[in-house]
Amino acid sequence: MKYLIVGLGNIGPEYADTRHNIGFMVLDELAKQEGTRFQNSRLAYYTEVSFKSRTLCLIKPTTYMNLSGKALSYWMKDLKIPVENVLVIVDDLALPLGTLRLKPKGSAAGHNGLKNIEAVLGNSNYARLRFGIGDNYPKGRQVDFVLSAFDKDEQPELPALIDRSIEMVKSFATIGTELTMTRYNK
Repeated sequence: MKYLIVGLGNIGPEYADTRHNIGFMVLDELAKQEGTRFQNSRLAYYTEVSFKSRTLCLIKPTTYMNLSGKALSYWMKDLKIPVENVLVIVDDLALPLGTLRLKPKGSAAGHNGLKNIEAVLGNSNYARLRFGIGDNYPKGRQVDFVLSAFDKDEQPELPALIDRSIEMVKSFATIGTELTMTRYNK
């Protein structure tokens, strides 16, 4: 069984450790833990991880955030992966830092990456792992906030949250969305 795990982010060193790139950060750590490396491929950095007789196909779109749907759609078709086996990892302003929430479907909630995926797929019926980044920014400064690095006091929390996200990805691929939600969503 194949699963497409899509980490959302922006390419380029200036975005590397920003809140908006948490999807990339989770997949980078998963690849590192599994001893694999991403290769630059069509519309995305790509690698595969085997877990409990499943293949996790990991992509980090190289299309920039607001065109993420193009990469997701290409890889779904190329790898013949049905939408129920797709998981998108995305930053979420509406959730406090430390909150991880798996959802079977939902709205884009103003997120440009999710808006584009919905536009390309024609629906929002794909699972997403929302990684809370908080909303501690002055009015009108949302873009600056999501494109900034995590604060010094937030950084110590990240490794455990990223590891928990990886557990949730593996759980999604083995026991499915509903049981993973029951086990991990708090």
